[in-house]
Formats: sequence, structure tokens, C-alpha cells
Amino acid sequence: MEVIVGLTAFLASLLTLFSGFGLGTILTPVFGLFFPLNIAVALTGIVHLLNNVFKLSLLGKNASKKHLLSFGLPSVAGGLLGAWVLVRISEMPPLCTWQWGSHTFEVTVMKLCIAFLMILFALMEIVPALNRLEFGKGHLTAGGLLSGFFGGLSGHQGALRTAFLINTGLSKEAFIATGVTIACMVDLTRLPVYFTRFSSQDIAGQWRILLIATLCAFAGAYLGARFVRKITFAAVRWIAAGMIVAIAILLITGII
Repeated sequence: MEVIVGLTAFLASLLTLFSGFGLGTILTPVFGLFFPLNIAVALTGIVHLLNNVFKLSLLGKNASKKHLLSFGLPSVAGGLLGAWVLVRISEMPPLCTWQWGSHTFEVTVMKLCIAFLMILFALMEIVPALNRLEFGKGHLTAGGLLSGFFGGLSGHQGALRTAFLINTGLSKEAFIATGVTIACMVDLTRLPVYFTRFSSQDIAGQWRILLIATLCAFAGAYLGARFVRKITFAAVRWIAAGMIVAIAILLITGII
């Protein structure tokens, strides 16, 4: 497990520099192979936060205070709501169960919701019309609430945040720094909810796998920044999307 998660964190962090997918988009389903899905979201959130704090230490001074207020604060509110929804749907009984040999599989509301979001945000990275999705400056509050909500629910916040901030006139440095800062704000909002409601399933007890994933993510970001040009490889995006959709189908059927 440690090897698979560590390698995924390394490659995901490396590929995010040019593939379009975020660290959480790729790492969450891999954690989901070994942990209950709500715990997988929480564990990914910890790695996501630590990785962004590292970026924040380098880029945070360029963040736009105006957009941290107009978009970041609504994102925090949305993140809190999304985390609360995740807690509630994780407590719902299975919709149905089925058996294959001696194995019993459960289809739950939480698995269906997360699987749907995984497919949706994977499509947003490979379908041109969705990939170019942009919104006007007048929708920042609603955009912050929406992206924060999905961040709290499943960790998928980057794609919508980009779509709403891309036309705000921020410089490249300010755009990146503002996005990283807002991501940290949402993570710091949702993680306490996860810890207080999922503590019985011992999130903190997974410190070893969290340390491995975090260090591998740092290594991937460092290597990518030094040796990888920031370009888009269509094949990488399609392969990553295909893997995410495949895992989403396994979630829908209750196999994982």
C-alpha cells in the first residue's frame, strides 16, 4: 500500500504541473482502494493541505487580498457545508447490496456522489468545451461557494476555482498565489470537520502513509519544477481520466 500511494502522490504532484489534474483528483481514488471513501477524502485533504502550505511559503505574498475576500471567504463557507454533507451521507445506510461468491458489496449514497464528481471533474479536464469553461467577474461569490462546497464534499475544488478566477485580471503570479491560498483556506475549514466526525476510524493513526504521501508529493513538485516543461500532454490527460472513470465505476457498483 505504501509503495502504491507514495508512487501515486509523486506522479500526481509531478503531472499536475502540466496535465491539468489536481493532486486530490488522482490521489483520492487511490486512497479509496485501501480505506473507506470518507477516510480517503480526509487523508487526501491532509496531503493536499501540506502540499499547498509548501507552495504558499513560496508564493503566498503575491495573493490578491481583494479576491481572498470576494472569493476565498465564500469558499470557506462552501467548504464547511460540503464537509458537513460528506459526514451526513457517510452515515446513510447502503442503498443496496449484492454478492459475488463469498464477497458482499455495498452501493451507498456517498460512493455514488463521489463517483459522479470524479467522472464530472475528469471530463472537465479532457472535454474541450468543459475545459475552457469560464465565468464573469460578477459571479465570484457564487463561484466561491460552489467550488468550496465541492472541495469540502470530495476535494474537487481546483477546476471550478480556475474557471471563476481566470477572467478576473490577475497576473499569473497573483492568480497562482490566490488559488493556492484559497485552497489552504478550504482545507483548513474541512479537515477539522473530518477529524471530529471521522475520528473513530482513526485518521491520525495513518501518520505513516500520510508522511510517505506528503514527502513523495513534495519530491514530485520539486522534480517537476526543475526538469519538466509546463506543457499539456493530451495522452497523459486521457490516461489519467480513464483511470479515474474506471475507479468511479467500481465505486458505483460497490466493488470498492
